[in-house]
Amino acid sequence: MALAPRDEQDLAAVIAGAAQNRTPLAVGGAGTKAAIGRPAQAEASLSVTALSGITLYEPAELVISARAGTPVAEVRRVLGERGQDLAFEPADYRALLGSRGEPTIGAVAAANLAGPRRIMAGSARDSLIGVRFVNGRGEVVKSGGRVMKNVTGLDLVKLMAGSWGTLGVLTEVTFKVLPKPERSSTLIFRGLEDRQAIAALCAAVASPFEVSGAAHLPALDRLGARTLLRIEGFSVSVDYRIGEVRRLLKRCGSPDILEGRGAEALWQSVRDATLLSEPKDAAIWRISTAPTHGPDIVDAIAQSLDIRWYYDWSGGLIWVAASAEGDAGAAWIRDAVKASGGHATLVRAPTEVRAATDVFQPLDAAIHRLSVGIKAALDPAGILNPGRMYAGV
Repeated sequence: MALAPRDEQDLAAVIAGAAQNRTPLAVGGAGTKAAIGRPAQAEASLSVTALSGITLYEPAELVISARAGTPVAEVRRVLGERGQDLAFEPADYRALLGSRGEPTIGAVAAANLAGPRRIMAGSARDSLIGVRFVNGRGEVVKSGGRVMKNVTGLDLVKLMAGSWGTLGVLTEVTFKVLPKPERSSTLIFRGLEDRQAIAALCAAVASPFEVSGAAHLPALDRLGARTLLRIEGFSVSVDYRIGEVRRLLKRCGSPDILEGRGAEALWQSVRDATLLSEPKDAAIWRISTAPTHGPDIVDAIAQSLDIRWYYDWSGGLIWVAASAEGDAGAAWIRDAVKASGGHATLVRAPTEVRAATDVFQPLDAAIHRLSVGIKAALDPAGILNPGRMYAGV
């Protein structure tokens, strides 16, 4: 059964009824990320795509609010007309997951997704300053608003970001936004080995030259290994900082400079992991760690699995493609991550693999108890995306 509430009050009534009848619901927007997480253990699907439209936009205050079902493309179009954007670069995994539809702004918040600019602008959670949602009792809850400071009780804004619809159904989100940079330039160093490349990226990111993108692509194709550094801002400032980064990394050779649509397409492929989208039957992992630990984790995994990979966030985010057979390499990957620190998420795998394997990083006992308690407080009947993140939660 597919449910599509017309507005927030209709949504609240639907959830209240589901709670009373103990009917588990698969919560989502347009479904472009439905293949991430454990398979839904639900009797009905609930979509918020009818809850659409921008409800507040104050360019001078750098704040925008929109209903959860509003397409991300619409939000970015409106912001673009005033020379602004969502600074954290929300990712679009349609090509990676083979999904259709238009990604929604509520799903961006619920999944806490961010692209390469996260090293400078933070994640979606860091830009999210207000939410409205319906909890598992059918109650409408508002938290945060148009100011950054909100410290009374639980910080529900941050709690909802990355909760994947398991704690409440978002109906409206408020983000702080930033002006678009006047110019964007990408330095491309060629032929660097992983450790040399990560050292260079870390040096650039730690410098005062405000790098907004730092990725290393090993020899994934005929173009060979490429190490990418993005510098954005006013044109005069970009010129100066390019020169300084060149001097800082002169041991790495002379970089090419890429601008315009070619650079935008390159960073989009990094953001959306389309560099690893083929073959479509491969499992895709997303590993977060300390940047300098990235090559160690890759080396450890590669001793046991045939993998392809690349690095974002100066080495702190590793995308890995492996065979989807068995547990999709979960045992080896989790061991490697545990040894170096970090966490791993299985972003793409067949349904049967996701049903039998931990998709999100397993929680230690104390955090698991806390998560169960929060879930019980906001969704006592356990009807909202039950088991999507963790079995039994």
